[in-house]
Amino acid sequence: MSRYDHLAYTSSVRRVQQQMGSASAADRRLGRAAEEAVPLDANAAAFIRGLDGFLFASVGETGWPYIQFRGGPPGFVHVLDAHTLGYLDVRGNRQYITTGNVRANDRVALFFLDQARQTRLKLFGHATAVPVDEDPALAARLDSPRTDGTVEQLVTIRVEAFAWNCPNHITPRFSEHELSEALSPIRERLARLEQENTALRAELAVRRGGSHQDAARHEARHEAPHAARPEARHEAPHEARHEAHHGDPRPDAVGRQVSREV
Repeated sequence: MSRYDHLAYTSSVRRVQQQMGSASAADRRLGRAAEEAVPLDANAAAFIRGLDGFLFASVGETGWPYIQFRGGPPGFVHVLDAHTLGYLDVRGNRQYITTGNVRANDRVALFFLDQARQTRLKLFGHATAVPVDEDPALAARLDSPRTDGTVEQLVTIRVEAFAWNCPNHITPRFSEHELSEALSPIRERLARLEQENTALRAELAVRRGGSHQDAARHEARHEAPHAARPEARHEAPHEARHEAHHGDPRPDAVGRQVSREV
């Protein structure tokens, strides 16, 4: 990983490290400079393939940096080989700031972050962004998986160096898919428990002296507590007939009788 540190630790950075007391630790990280670009190892390649997004940093001709998020299904960033990443770029807000930047200065930084596992990978590289019809064979290779949308460009990044970053202060967050997978066993267990409770309630109703038919009616009332019971639907008309012919002894009967007369 020393090549990444040699590229990142400029003279200005080294002076700050000296002032802040971290120069000795930085010296240990530097080690011997790697003259050639550092290829991705198996762990880095698998990590990149497993993510559904990353941050892409470029620098404009004014010297100002620009950071853009790129997302898609896991694997939309293809590891073409140990030195090359690629993906199909789809139409967005049509500002093309990153595209303009890399055509003037191909040096970029990529930041891959897995918040669920509190892991991040940073990478230096040289990027290209060309129309999709310039390399149909590569376009076909990058087509699955890819981000949904109208494909406009082929983006490739030639990896110069990479380094795993400190996991401190990464807040764990989980995608909907990750939560669904984690909660699936719990949902299955709840479903089994509900089935067992249904069977036990039916058995208890039978043991209390009711028939299986009574147990079924009991279970129906339990499952739908707000539904009207069959006997309740017959009680209301009977009560109305009783009031009409015999009066209502309850305290509010007078008020209801007045309302009927009015």
